Parts: sequence; structure tokens; C-alpha cells
Amino acid sequence: MLDVTRLRVLVAVARKGSLTAAAQELHYSQPSISHHLARLEAETGARLVQRVGRGIRLTDAGRLLAERAAEIIGRLDATAEELAAHVGLRSGRVRLAAFPSALGTFIPKAAGLLSGAHPGLRLQLTETEPPEALRLLRAGRVDVAVIFRYDDTAPEDGGLHLVHLLDDPSYLVSSGPAGTPADHAGSPWIAGCDRCRSHLLDICEKAGFEPQISFTSDDIVAVQALVAAGLGLTLLPGLALSAHRHPDVEVAEVPGSTRHVYAAVYGEPPHPPATEALLKALQESL
Repeated sequence: MLDVTRLRVLVAVARKGSLTAAAQELHYSQPSISHHLARLEAETGARLVQRVGRGIRLTDAGRLLAERAAEIIGRLDATAEELAAHVGLRSGRVRLAAFPSALGTFIPKAAGLLSGAHPGLRLQLTETEPPEALRLLRAGRVDVAVIFRYDDTAPEDGGLHLVHLLDDPSYLVSSGPAGTPADHAGSPWIAGCDRCRSHLLDICEKAGFEPQISFTSDDIVAVQALVAAGLGLTLLPGLALSAHRHPDVEVAEVPGSTRHVYAAVYGEPPHPPATEALLKALQESL
């Protein structure tokens, strides 16, 4: 069986990039770090690090083990937190990662509901896009990830359980009569993050044209200001428009462009009490 302390050492070395920095982070001596790595190599039968000049780098086996070890340690740390908060939800914390427009709309209400039901339970929020939120969830660094996807039939990664929260339609946003995407085939467009850009490209492809991307921004305030100034059109989800709507833009729902919003948790029910309390608050906030 692999030693958890030695796995923590390997993860620290992978994260910091040197024995010295890992030793400082873990408050170990450098010889102790070297000893733990040597023992871990003996336990696994694999070479995990190699010398490069005056430094070291992980081998392919070392990188694989470090990645898996980070997930294992994250789950262990999360379990310790859950056990500490188990009795009556009178103390402890629960951690939530979510994308910006969710944080700007229904999540504050959910936070208020959670605080009212469990005053001693501390909610920790992280703003991030769905791919990173899921990575944090798998690594045990958050307990719930609020994510979205445009294809509700996509298979889920092993170990994750999705709780459907809402369906969020997309809207064409323009400075004049919105119409349909096909009505603006020759106009400049404004795109956002990679996932949102892909959705825009898909919608325009279905309408029979390739959009001319003139501006790129993830800031919904800036995007709508550009649209209001007549510098282009964009697609925005309903949650984003609920969080902020410029008074000088027109919107029209685009059929077949709904994104599906979920609360993702690790593992099948029953979930830890703090996680269940947060899921309940998210559902009641809508």
C-alpha cells in the first residue's frame, strides 16, 4: 500500500518543481524529501524523478502518480472536513465552484438559504468555468461544482453525479431589432470564452454562415456595451442577461440553443450532510 505522506511529498515536488521548494512548503528538510521519494520509488517499483542539471523533473510515471495522488489526497482532506462538520452541521465548511453568471444570479440566494438553515456552516465560493470547476471537484478541492453544458445527452465522467438545476436559453443581443442569427450573417460578432465561442460558431453554422469575430471578451458588461455602441452582435445566456442587461440592447431567444445547468458532486448519493444541505439550497433558490 502506498504511503500517504510520501504521496504528499511527490505532489508537492510536482507542484513546486524542486526539492527545496517542496521541503519549504511541507516544513521538511531536503534530505527528508529525498528519502521519501526514494522510498516511494521502492514501493512502486518505478522511477519517479530524474536529475536535470542541478534540478529534477518528474518522469512520465512520476507525473501520472502525482496527478492521481493529488486527487486521492484531495478526497482524503475533503473527507476529514466532512467528518468534522458531520454532527448536526453546526460547524465546518462546504465549498462551491461556479461560473460567473450563476454567481451573479441564483447562488447568492442559495447562500442565504444555507446560512439561514445552518448558521454554523461556512460556505466557500470559487468563481471558475466548468472545466476547471470539475477538475477542482475531482481533486477534492470543492464539494459541489455548478456547471453547464449544451448537450444534455453527453456521457458523464466516471465518479461524477449531476443534479439538474435549470435550462438556460441563449439570446441574440443586438443594438437594433434582433431577429435571427441568419439576419446578421454579414455583421461583425463578439465572442466570449472558448466554450461560448464554440456555441456561437455552432449556431451560426446551423444558420448557414460563418461569423466574422471582431471582438473577444468574457465580460458581459463590456460585451453589451460594445453591442449597444453598434460594434457587433453576440449570443448571451439568459442568466447573463439576468445578472446584467444594458438598457440599449435588444434581445431575442434563439431556438435550439439552450444550455443545461447542473450541480455536480463526486460519487453517488447519499452525499455528506453539508453537501446535501448545499444541494438543497441550490434547488430551492430557483
